[in-house]
Amino acid sequence: MISLNGVTKIYHTNHSQVKAVDQVDLQIQSGEIFGIIGYSGAGKSTLIRLLNGLEKPTNGTVEVAGKRIDQIKGKELRSARKEISMIFQHFNLLWSRTVRENIAFPLEIAGMKKSDRLKRVDELIKLVGLEGKEDAYPSQLSGGQKQRVGIARALANNPKVLLCDEATSALDPQTTDSILDLLVDINKRLGLTIVLITHEMHVIRKICHRVAVMENGKIVEHGDVLTVFRNPKANITKRFVKQVTEPDETMETIDYLLEKYKHGKVVKLTFVGDRAEQPMISKIIKEFDVEVNILQGKISQTQSGSYGTLIIHFDGDETTVEQAIEFIRNQQVELEVIANV
Repeated sequence: MISLNGVTKIYHTNHSQVKAVDQVDLQIQSGEIFGIIGYSGAGKSTLIRLLNGLEKPTNGTVEVAGKRIDQIKGKELRSARKEISMIFQHFNLLWSRTVRENIAFPLEIAGMKKSDRLKRVDELIKLVGLEGKEDAYPSQLSGGQKQRVGIARALANNPKVLLCDEATSALDPQTTDSILDLLVDINKRLGLTIVLITHEMHVIRKICHRVAVMENGKIVEHGDVLTVFRNPKANITKRFVKQVTEPDETMETIDYLLEKYKHGKVVKLTFVGDRAEQPMISKIIKEFDVEVNILQGKISQTQSGSYGTLIIHFDGDETTVEQAIEFIRNQQVELEVIANV
């Protein structure tokens, strides 16, 4: 569906040049939700603009839905863009138009007759859950409702690809989750290929099938989300994964307990798939004469399955603690000793 090969984008200024995208190779399959994550300046916004022809690569090829976006222009590019829609962080709605009129706008440009246009708009309003808001203006809508209008408008011409440029960054956490749930529903119903860029690992964890991590214009790591969560390789990926699996308060809790407990070991357990739901702690308590204190635990759901982390403090006879740790390893659970107290 989407193929980038050797893509580089260089911006020239009066005295220097900036390599925003640097030798990127990327393959995105039809019907998947693909995330591109990176901090500001990583090159992800430039990369997504290359996919719809808003930017042309300095080098390399960009193919989307069978069209060489890097080569075509004019009428041919405008035609190709009908199959590549985009939603934005700040919605980009027409403030003088109602919800219905905003959604109808691309259909007007496409020349669709009024009766068909009205029918299509009604379908889209129902799809994104905006019944009763048809005649409201953007100023009368919440942030989540505005983004639903943006999504409906983007879907008006039945695109094959939906590009999401930080589409939830301006929303509160609860509204973010509702928009992400909507995107998953649209992906399943329509078989739509979705490419989103974000700096929030929560977004990647919740809806993406695969992810690419960008830094300094390069893709430093990519793969299916569960694998990246389980075994992040690049340092930047490890920082992103910790956004979800190890919030800042976790280490504060560990530091506090290390001061409180003067013996034993603090270990981090990582569970993947069905093993995230097994009764590991009860098994340890039954099998071994050790004290177990749970410091922090979390199970996250990804599109590919569950991913769980558990940080615990073991105390007891040193040999027995080692036996308990070995028992855990034999359960095919990843274990890391964080601290020997």
